[in-house]
Amino acid sequence: MDNRSLVLLIVTLGVLMGAVDSTIVILALPVMTQDLHSNLLTMIWVILIYLLEVAILTTQLGRVGDTYGRARMYNLGFVVFTVGSALCGLAPTDYFLIASRGIQAIGAALMQANSGAVISDYYPPNQRGRAFGVTSIGWNVGAILGIVLGGIITTFIGWRWIFYINIPIGIAASILGFRVIKDVNRTVRKVDITGSLLFGASLVLITYGAADMAGEGPTAFNVSLVALGLSLLIPFVILERRVESPLIDLRVFRNRVLTASLLAAFLQSSGYLATTFLIIMYLQGIRGLSPFNASLLLVPGYVLASLVSPWTGRISDRIGARIPATLGIGLMAAVSLIYALTLTPTTPYTTIILASIVGGLGSSLFYPANNSAVMANTPRHLYGGVSGMLRMLGNTGILISYVLAITIAALTVPRYVAFEVFLGTSNLVGGVVPRFIVGLHNAFLLSVAILAVAAALSAIRGREARGLQVHEAGA
Repeated sequence: MDNRSLVLLIVTLGVLMGAVDSTIVILALPVMTQDLHSNLLTMIWVILIYLLEVAILTTQLGRVGDTYGRARMYNLGFVVFTVGSALCGLAPTDYFLIASRGIQAIGAALMQANSGAVISDYYPPNQRGRAFGVTSIGWNVGAILGIVLGGIITTFIGWRWIFYINIPIGIAASILGFRVIKDVNRTVRKVDITGSLLFGASLVLITYGAADMAGEGPTAFNVSLVALGLSLLIPFVILERRVESPLIDLRVFRNRVLTASLLAAFLQSSGYLATTFLIIMYLQGIRGLSPFNASLLLVPGYVLASLVSPWTGRISDRIGARIPATLGIGLMAAVSLIYALTLTPTTPYTTIILASIVGGLGSSLFYPANNSAVMANTPRHLYGGVSGMLRMLGNTGILISYVLAITIAALTVPRYVAFEVFLGTSNLVGGVVPRFIVGLHNAFLLSVAILAVAAALSAIRGREARGLQVHEAGA
């Protein structure tokens, strides 16, 4: 195996670890909540703290990678992620687990912020679609492993081992990464500390306020937090237009293809990424399935996506991102629409399997094409910053997706009942279950609306030119 292929393997391993961790945590959330004698309003922060930190840190850590070495930062991310995983497995309390997830998130942010830039350092523009297609295999295989292993481990062994399985992978990948991935194309860039603080404060206020709203209902306190968080975005944008090295370089939005691709990534995450969370909670909470049996219904979609991602990546190399990425978002919207129209307390499991297959095909079309379009339209000296921005927008979208999904799904029934559903309580009486299903329908319809806007942006992005020059780092 040549050096460039080894680099691709290591990056794919990092993507795989992130995917394993994301799907495993969703499956294990009800069990972790009960074992640590906690509640959903607290334990949802096991998911939210991870997403929040990654959203805040990715752009700046991409810029740090531009300056101090993308390879160095990426490999450091593996080490931190592995240490955080070990601490999560050892967690004696819910708050310790949340704090450990915060450490794990720093490692994930280091990897996510620099992975796209590392690929772009080693692969020329006309081969990146294939490379990102391979990393998409890592995501889908990781999601499969997370679902299958998560179901088996949570049901038969214990939730702590869902974190321990990261340790041997992380150690092996760290050793290999420090030996193989080398720093190239460094560009000294300043870190926008003030912009990071403003943006971070905005996201923290919005997320905490929205999460509190989901648990307690609208109050003067949580509405004020959300409003204050949104208001901080105004000075943030003003600042970003004036500082020398902004957190988000607004000049990149002058490129139509890059702008549409970044916004499509943000809206796709906002509209779709909580779908798996809602379906897992439905299968465990309404249908009474174990984590293992619930996981098996979602495996076919990830298997299909793993098989076709390299092929769809090659298509985007030849024809550009517009058609495959737009079609992919359309298929994801179709999944949410299927759930909105057909989900009942007795929906056939074949419907869930069919929807997972459609969603898997959609993700295999969207991610390689859109990621490749972003990097193909980014100046070389901004690879790290824009790669981090892509991850930041995606993770901010995931954060919004979770908060919206939980809030809307919980509007139709008393919140304590909704939380019982999310925690896997299937013995609900009276008209509670049908009303909660209505809440799920509303959450999925909102997903359809957001994805429709994402598809429109993807469709109008224009067709980008993929250069044929060979990058010196990959020669």
